[in-house]
Amino acid sequence: MAVFNLNVNGKTQQVDVDPSTPMLWVLRDNLNLVGTKYGCGIAQCGSCTIHLEGVAVRSCQLPVSAVGNQKVTTIEGLSEHADHPVQKAWLEHDVPQCGYCQAGQIMSAAALLKSNPSPTDSDIEGAMNGNICRCGTYTRIKAAIKSAANS
Repeated sequence: MAVFNLNVNGKTQQVDVDPSTPMLWVLRDNLNLVGTKYGCGIAQCGSCTIHLEGVAVRSCQLPVSAVGNQKVTTIEGLSEHADHPVQKAWLEHDVPQCGYCQAGQIMSAAALLKSNPSPTDSDIEGAMNGNICRCGTYTRIKAAIKSAANS
């Protein structure tokens, strides 16, 4: 076990965990931030996507010891009142069905728009590649991202 001081959603949080513990479990089990979901466990489905210094990363394969002083943002920290343009566009386009992948999808989309405010269809497809939706809402996801980009 080791003590880590983490900057999560703008707050310093202290956890005492094994250095190899994936950030997903630190967030869910130690910090009670359960919006980030466990999907495949091998960084292939995107359900566990968070931001590390604003960049979308898979938290299921990110050891807590690799985070250091970098800022971590989870779906809970994306906006104070769930009013991030991507979150608003998700509602506008009625994207969620089962909803399981949505936090990861939204985090990937928000990171895309932060780095590229006017993405092309190809940019969106590239950035969202690897975020799997078992309900197949990809058309609505793309429409929501375009809408958020234009807001």
